[in-house]
Amino acid sequence: MTTFSIFLILIVIVSFLLVVVIMVQNPKGGGLSSSFGGGGTQQLGGVKKTTDFLDKSTWALATLLLALILLSNVDLMDATTNQDPTVDTNDVQQIDTPVTPDPTTDDTPQD
Repeated sequence: MTTFSIFLILIVIVSFLLVVVIMVQNPKGGGLSSSFGGGGTQQLGGVKKTTDFLDKSTWALATLLLALILLSNVDLMDATTNQDPTVDTNDVQQIDTPVTPDPTTDDTPQD
């Protein structure tokens, strides 16, 4: 598994979590947070703490997503500039062919 594949899997997971956190938020009444037990969190932590947690997690996931995308781009660019790792340059044989002078030319210096 390549590094780019790992980044791709992480990007998909973080994107899914970001969508879930955004959908759970309560935008001026309603929203999915009340459908998934938002009333129970009011008794335990209060509405303000739940909103703060969702807001902070949204920003954290968005920042993480941006960082993963940039890092995967850097990794992709490094992979294209490097040599193909399947080619081993140590196995290349050099053939030394002797150079014979052309008999039609005279290379002697003339005074």
